[in-house]
Amino acid sequence: MSLRPSPRPTAHPLRYSYGTNGLTDLRLDDALSLLADLGYDGVGLTLDHMHLDPLAPDLAARTHKLARRLDELGLGVTLETGARYVLDPRRKHGPSLVDPDPAQRARRADLLVRAVQIATDLGAHAVHCFSGILPKDTAGETDTEGQAVAAEDAAWKRLAETLTPVLDAATAAGIPLAVEPEPGHLLATLDDFHRLRTALGSPDALGLTLDIGHCQCLEPLSPADCVRAAAPWLRHVQIEDMRRGVHEHLPFGDGEIDFPPVLEALAAVGYQGLVSVELPRHSHAGPQLAQQSLPFLHHAAAVSTPPDDDRPPNPGEGPTDSDGRTP
Repeated sequence: MSLRPSPRPTAHPLRYSYGTNGLTDLRLDDALSLLADLGYDGVGLTLDHMHLDPLAPDLAARTHKLARRLDELGLGVTLETGARYVLDPRRKHGPSLVDPDPAQRARRADLLVRAVQIATDLGAHAVHCFSGILPKDTAGETDTEGQAVAAEDAAWKRLAETLTPVLDAATAAGIPLAVEPEPGHLLATLDDFHRLRTALGSPDALGLTLDIGHCQCLEPLSPADCVRAAAPWLRHVQIEDMRRGVHEHLPFGDGEIDFPPVLEALAAVGYQGLVSVELPRHSHAGPQLAQQSLPFLHHAAAVSTPPDDDRPPNPGEGPTDSDGRTP
């Protein structure tokens, strides 16, 4: 397998990374070396037992060693907290921020506060998280005046309350907490993100993780329009292919997304973070997909970036429309 970096379109400002949740069959250092050799700008690092275990001993020393290695390789980093069984070996993504048990919610909040500290030590540009699924058998609650509260409304209240200490830690650290709308979760859409943001009083530390595939899956807007709508709160981007109505992360070219307009929109809104390839169920082919994904993105970016002679004379003008489908 050739590890030559793919050619970069010099006029395009986006920076690309690859998620370690799609490289779980590799040791972490091997995964980082692979990404650096391939020409990636960074890594989406999922805290998990097979890479950087947030619950194992000597976390500070391991994190310091990793920070040095990232610096040696010239890789930026976003910290991801979507490991399936990092807190509970029997419940996928459990416990969540909306768990009915306050002690269980506190375990998730504690993990996120720990993630903020790790992100500080690594120089990460954001900490990603998501709400979790509302259990089907969750009952409603009563408020302080004894009035009945619907189960979903109670879950939204729990989510806001549980995130508050995490946002306090993120504010103190100066690192955004980037909440991801996740299909099937309580917070599933961009509208849901704004519901949470409003409930919390729009804190500066609360940002958004936008998964481009999720936009294709269930948002009413196109993925490119989702980028433009989300721009003021955009702190992290995940990218993969997907089909409408089917929450299945696919390699580029296997779904329905037209990528040049998406990358054009990200560049036009001035997004400065990493654009991280998210293929968590393809770790068996991780090295090959990492090698294929970066040239695909560079090609799509080149398609979306007009030649110098064709650019609008005013750099403040919006993006030009992209012709053609995904390469």
